[in-house]
Amino acid sequence: SIIYSMYGKRIKELRIERGYTQQELADILHTSQKTISKYELESTDLSTIMIERICKLFDISSDYLLGISDLPKE
Repeated sequence: SIIYSMYGKRIKELRIERGYTQQELADILHTSQKTISKYELESTDLSTIMIERICKLFDISSDYLLGISDLPKE
């Protein structure tokens, strides 16, 4: 789906900027490393709860995460 075409790249960039491994990010978000990998590859969709958790953790808007906006916060 077009609207979700950026979330994998954004998650990976934010994770690396913060110095998290996939496993560390998974632990923080209460999920598995395999799920983080799938998100980064965009082979699975984000749930509403996970969008909320990721946005709170990285202090970004959901529009930024999903690639609707290029501004991290609005």
